[in-house]
Amino acid sequence: MNELLDIKSELKRYSSPERSQGSIRFFKTGPGEYGEGDKFIGVSVPDTRKVAKKYYSADLADVGTLMSSVIHEERLLGLFILVNKYKKNPKMRDRIFNFYLDNISRVNNWDLVDSSADKIVGEFLLAQGDLSFLKKLALSDNLWERRIAIVSTFAHIRAKSYGASLYISDLLLKDNEDLIHKACGWMLREVGKRNLEILKTYLIERYKIMPRTMLRYSIERFPEAERKRYLRGEI
Repeated sequence: MNELLDIKSELKRYSSPERSQGSIRFFKTGPGEYGEGDKFIGVSVPDTRKVAKKYYSADLADVGTLMSSVIHEERLLGLFILVNKYKKNPKMRDRIFNFYLDNISRVNNWDLVDSSADKIVGEFLLAQGDLSFLKKLALSDNLWERRIAIVSTFAHIRAKSYGASLYISDLLLKDNEDLIHKACGWMLREVGKRNLEILKTYLIERYKIMPRTMLRYSIERFPEAERKRYLRGEI
């Protein structure tokens, strides 16, 4: 428990009231918004990573307490520590994966998902060679579980395996949430950075029915004239 107090105290040393107010606006914490009610103390991501690196050996119980915090940066810190543990402790990866799932309800904003999903869920499932769990997450009623599903496929992309990203993107093609459209477009763009032909083959049958944001994100690196043809539906 003393170490947990030390971790929280050190994180708070980097806090800034001005940054806190900016985060409250940036992460849409107002009534009815996706981050409604989230609390911020105003710690930058680099400073949060600095604290996580120092305390990467913290007990999982303390990590769970951080992830259960009402303070956004404490949840992010817990996830950074968990990612560091996953990298440094191969023998603990099964346990860490299951710990992440046990606490998945606390991975409840887009930056929390994007900082952890591919590095724990994605890497673990890539090694298992099974997409059934990602499919389950993609079909969830929970926005953040669906985002975890698509962002987790970044691990597959880094391994030059693109089927997972295309498959999950298809499952999410008619999703109503802009945050899902952005995440799918991001993963598709990453596929295209490594294999443009696969991306274009995927797009040719879908670009006219894709959510506009998903399409814009996926073709962001295309030449301007080509991007405009896609957006006009003239490919």
